[in-house]
Amino acid sequence: MAARGFISFAIRKLVAAAITIIAITCVNFVIFRMAPGDPVRMMFRDPRVSAEQMQKVREKFGLDKPLSGQFVAYVKELAKGNLGISFWQKRPVLEVIADRIPQTLILVITALVIAVILGTLFGAMAGWRSGTRFDSIVMSVSLALYSIPTFAMGLLMLLVFSFLLSVFPLGGISTPASGFTGIRQVLDILWHMVLPAISIVFWYIGEYVLLTRSSMIDVLGKEYITTARSKGLKERVILRGHALRNALLPVVTMTGVNFAFAIGGVIEAETVFSWPGVGRLVYDAVLKRDYPLLQGIFLIFAISVVLLNLFVDLIYGYIDPRIKVGGERKVG
Repeated sequence: MAARGFISFAIRKLVAAAITIIAITCVNFVIFRMAPGDPVRMMFRDPRVSAEQMQKVREKFGLDKPLSGQFVAYVKELAKGNLGISFWQKRPVLEVIADRIPQTLILVITALVIAVILGTLFGAMAGWRSGTRFDSIVMSVSLALYSIPTFAMGLLMLLVFSFLLSVFPLGGISTPASGFTGIRQVLDILWHMVLPAISIVFWYIGEYVLLTRSSMIDVLGKEYITTARSKGLKERVILRGHALRNALLPVVTMTGVNFAFAIGGVIEAETVFSWPGVGRLVYDAVLKRDYPLLQGIFLIFAISVVLLNLFVDLIYGYIDPRIKVGGERKVG
């Protein structure tokens, strides 16, 4: 019965995910065509380009058709795994995105790992020392960092550390015409990544501090913590072996979901620091009115979020007995 209940639960989740992806596909197609501006005119800024030439380009990309015809063509190509041709770069959308994904993943993974480690550490310590001065300081700093937009933090760091102090580069992923190879090239990339990574870390670390602190306080009120203390176990042992391990469960869940959202949220950091990743590609595609490229990027972002949420739901439905996979609360 338990296996049947989980299968029913999984089917409902899969159907809901499929419906969500279909809705995203429709909205994704329409929303970018609501933006003002003519994409063909953006391709040809030269006023000497004739109306006949621009009309040929519209026909080439299917922009001469009504929205319904464009949507049918879009869905047919999408079913084949084809996201279209970029108006701006004249290359397949998947190829353009694939060129930028490694740079974004390097930045996002580095920033999230640092944010999770520091946020969990300070959040656990604040929860363990709830009500103390240390807790108040950590909470105040976390809320302040969480409330500052990534672009604002990025601009501030650029002004101080790049422009005034000249400690870090102004932007980019590497030093132009440096000729670095091997370990020197890796170190150069890491040096350019310091400021954009920190700007993302500062935003996410506040979230992890607040989440871990709240989870830690909840865990410390459980009966097994009281039992452990009554047995005379040292506080350090209780913290590491009992409290922290259970308090990390929601943090793990949040990390999986945040990974997908961080790829989209990195747009601000990549734009401010001219980091050549998917986030900067979104900014450039908006300026160029590149519908296929924007559709492709946001479709990948949205599907990533849906699939990660689906994965988390299925894992929790399988391992957590408190989740009623059958849809009804069990009695007895």
